[in-house]
Formats: sequence, structure tokens, C-alpha cells
Amino acid sequence: MPRIKDVRTTIYEWVGPVAPMPPHFCTTASDLVADVTGSIASFRFLGWLVVELELDDGTIGIGNSALAPHAVKTTIDTYLKPLLIGTDPLDSEYIWQSMYRRTLPFGRKGIGMTAISAVDLAVWDAKGKLLKQPVFKLLGGRTKPKIPVYASRLYSQPLDTLYSEAKAYAEEGFKAVKLRFGWGPKDGLEGMHKNVDLVRTTREAVGDTVDIMADCYMGWNVEYAKRMLRLLAPFNMRWVEEPVVADDLYGYAELRALNLVNISGGEHEYTLAGFRDALALKAFDIAQPDINRVGGITAAKKIADLCEANDILFIPHAGQMHNYHVTMSSYAAPISEYFPKVPVEVGNELFWYIFDGEPVARDGFIDLDDGKPGFGLALKPVDSNFKLTR
Repeated sequence: MPRIKDVRTTIYEWVGPVAPMPPHFCTTASDLVADVTGSIASFRFLGWLVVELELDDGTIGIGNSALAPHAVKTTIDTYLKPLLIGTDPLDSEYIWQSMYRRTLPFGRKGIGMTAISAVDLAVWDAKGKLLKQPVFKLLGGRTKPKIPVYASRLYSQPLDTLYSEAKAYAEEGFKAVKLRFGWGPKDGLEGMHKNVDLVRTTREAVGDTVDIMADCYMGWNVEYAKRMLRLLAPFNMRWVEEPVVADDLYGYAELRALNLVNISGGEHEYTLAGFRDALALKAFDIAQPDINRVGGITAAKKIADLCEANDILFIPHAGQMHNYHVTMSSYAAPISEYFPKVPVEVGNELFWYIFDGEPVARDGFIDLDDGKPGFGLALKPVDSNFKLTR
């Protein structure tokens, strides 16, 4: 059986044009210490790390991550690569445990787990290519003919353009859309009503047969969130996402217990044990791990099973192929996030410019190809919009 011969990491940094982001574009966790509330500029990620795992038969598995690419690259090159050379990619559980247990003193969450995630994705892509199967088939196969996806953009903006954008998604066939709140605790009651205006406008645009969700991106606190949830309850939202910082699981549980609007979280939770604790505390109605942050496919499959056992929905954060493969294979995952391809603004869009093979939504659904092994992705030729660091 072929073994891992080399591990290469490349940072794709976007140096092309970037769309402007006005104040109140999206709340973030930094709003309480930032000069301008709702300016997501400090949370932009315009660099993307690609991992190429080469086997001694020439097979190449591709993985990626979007957080702190320079730090993640250093972690992989320095600490993980020596563990990988000579191993069998079919032994994915052994490889994962080796990376996790040998980086515990400085890893566990954040950069360490993001590095493990990027490598694990490459391992599973290589496994699929060796076995001539798509990853979702290795995880159990289809649980649905196609994957319903929700259009995830709708940043805070003037109400007339918000209405037009939301209505366009509904007309394209999306049965769910997600917007971003623009105001937080520093903005007081006036900001609360502006947040409500965003939700009201979106509901008016899409009608009563399309789900709407809204993301706080950790930009609120518990007291503010309680007040907001009471104001939002009449709009029949499917969920409010990451209302408080990721470590405040007791705050999530308190907000969920109000039973006003479903509460989602987990985009910035990094371990299986972390999700076990969150579910034990009844913190989430919907768990949203990001698969290239939470430990890759190996960890995400376990978290999906944990969610199924606790009757909690598993809806991964972000709209990339690795998330779709887990969604397709899990009964706990009824829908996936979908980032429309737009000019680069926050960084969510970069994968469209790096990879060939990402599925395009049709009538609110995406499908996966049974005949494409691994994740079915290839790297696009590099153009002048990117600076590469190898």
C-alpha cells in the first residue's frame, strides 16, 4: 500500500481587489474593544493554506485551512510533517491520534487543531483517491438525493439593497438564507431596532416559506442577546448564530433555555470533547463545527454521530466541499451552508478562486459526484491575484 512520501504547504494570499466593508457590516467579538462597531475588517482572512500530501505512488491528497495560515503552516512543517512521513494514509485514525496526542501541550484548540484539520483533510482525500471512492462513500454514503443549501451572505447594508439581494436568493430557489447583524451592545436600543429592521426586511423579501437565520459572530453578550431574542421571536427565525463568545457555554445554555429562537454555535469550538461538554450543558439547538478547524473528517464524523445521539442538528460552518461530504453522509445534517461566489470581501469567497470542483447551487441544492474520488477537487492555476508562500 502506498505511503506518505512528502507533505507540502502553500499559503495563497489574496493581493487582488477587495470589496469595501462599511461600518456595521457585521458584528464580531472585537466590537467591545474596537473603535467601530460592526467592522469585520479585523476578522478578515485573505490568506488560505493548502496542504498537498504526496504518496510514493504519485497520489496527492489535498487539504486546506483558512485560519492563521502562517502559524498553521509553521505548525505543520515543524511538528506534523515528521510524524506523517512513511505512514499509510488508510490508517487515518492512527495518524489523527498521533498528531493530536503529540501536540497536546501546545495544541488542543485553535492553531494546533486547525493544522491537524488541514492535514486530516488531505489524508481523507488521498484515501478516497486510493480506494477510488468519494469521501462521503467512505463515511457511509448518501443519506439524501441532494443537499439543500442556504445562501449565506446578506451582510448588514441599506435595507433596499438587502431586500433585493434576499429576494434574489429566494427567486433562485434557496429555501433558507442567512444574514449578519450589524449592531451590538455598544449601540444600545437604537442598534437593537436596526438589527430588527434587517430581519424584518429579509422576512418581507423572502416570504413565509423561506427560512431565515442570522449570525452575531460572537458580537453580543448575554444581557444584550436576551433583549434581542425577545424582539426577534415574532419573525419565526430558524436560528440565531454565535450570539456570545465561543467559550461562554453557560451563556449559550441560558439563551437556549429562553426558548425564543433556536441557538446555534460551535464554529469556534475545536474538539470532540468540547462538543460533548456543549451538548451536556444543552448549549446548542444546532451544532456548527467547521471541519477544517475541528480536526478534519476524522473528528467531524464523531461529532456528527454525537449530535445524532443527542438529537441535535449538525450543520457545519462554511460552504466547502469537505463540509458537504460529511453532510451527505449524516442523518443529523439536514442542510449545508453555501457561500455564493462574489468579489472578495471577507475571505469566505477565496476557495472559489483556489479550487476547481466546488459544486454550484442549482434551485437551492448541491450534489456530489459518485464518480469523483476523494473530495473531487483540484487546484486552479495561480493568477496575479495571489501571492504564494511555500
